[in-house]
Amino acid sequence: MKTSTRGAARVPAVLVLEDGRIFRGRAYGAVGETFGEAVFSTGMTGYQETLTDPSYHRQVVVMTAPHVGNTGVNDEDAESARIWVSGYVVRDPARVPSSWRSRRTLDEELAAQGVVGISGVDTRALTRHLRERGAMRVGIFSGNALPDEGTMLAEVRQAPEMTGADLSAEVATTETYVVPAQGEKKFTVAAVDLGIKGMTPYRMAERGIEVHVLPATASVEEVYAVNPDGVFFSNGPGDPATADHPVALMRAVLERGTPLFGICFGNQILGRALGFGTYKLKYGHRGINQPVQDRTTGKVEVTAHNHGFAVDAPLDTVADTPFGRAEVSHVCLNDNVVEGLQLLDKPAFSVQYHPEAAAGPHDAAYLFDRFVSLMEGQRA
Repeated sequence: MKTSTRGAARVPAVLVLEDGRIFRGRAYGAVGETFGEAVFSTGMTGYQETLTDPSYHRQVVVMTAPHVGNTGVNDEDAESARIWVSGYVVRDPARVPSSWRSRRTLDEELAAQGVVGISGVDTRALTRHLRERGAMRVGIFSGNALPDEGTMLAEVRQAPEMTGADLSAEVATTETYVVPAQGEKKFTVAAVDLGIKGMTPYRMAERGIEVHVLPATASVEEVYAVNPDGVFFSNGPGDPATADHPVALMRAVLERGTPLFGICFGNQILGRALGFGTYKLKYGHRGINQPVQDRTTGKVEVTAHNHGFAVDAPLDTVADTPFGRAEVSHVCLNDNVVEGLQLLDKPAFSVQYHPEAAAGPHDAAYLFDRFVSLMEGQRA
């Protein structure tokens, strides 16, 4: 990635997809060039949380909402210490933020962190193209001396694909840290950081859980050194087919019968640990308005998603696994993609979405209470 943080408002920019489709606009954020996987997010709000979600590492995010940046950027809502998206695509950027919490504009924040973006793009046409053709590699190029179209396309096609990408260790913490319980401490949880968002351990801390956040490379001995009542596997980027170490770690946890909860990438890890396969979705689920049914209650939730891979598990039968019987607990109502798994003979479950509601609806907050109930049951 090559960037400059000089003013970009009048600088020309070009977006080039690997299939040769080209969109022209103006630079937004840093000026330069960047590459990644082109994906679209359907959320109308919460762009700051999206940008700082480590799950978006190496992705160029296209916002389907036409007007972006109207609440600026504040110092409270970031989900990590930096922006993780590789690039950002918007149609109509806000000229002036209109939130009392704003400290700077979105354009200024992107530029300060070296994130190359493009504005003035027909994001509806781009989104329709990605829906029809699927997520693909993309490059954004900006500056007053742009390469010719053939050169830009060749560079895009040389960029690494998301399939086969092992990325969790690139975004995870390198040192264990502790998020203390709020009020009376009731439980201790070892959280394996595969790209965790800051609000997730906070939601557990609200429920009296002391959360020890461990690196993605943590060993089973390091996990159990904190004497956990439960183990949590977080969201994260990349292809779950490459995540052999987290899968082996999860299998060790399942063998010990410790209550286990996984979200997003953690759901895919549980799928692999149980012997199911994973596969790449055509264009994925991203945004904060995805309908999911909890089959255990029949309720439908509006949920926050960011995943381009899914678990290949039987929807309508209970499966036998090395760790007992398992079933699909949640399903996406748009396309019947597996959105949750649960074991029937061990205290373990997972969902494919983000229940911490940052950003997003609060429909799935009960999942943290379900995790607490598992730990209470194990202790009893």
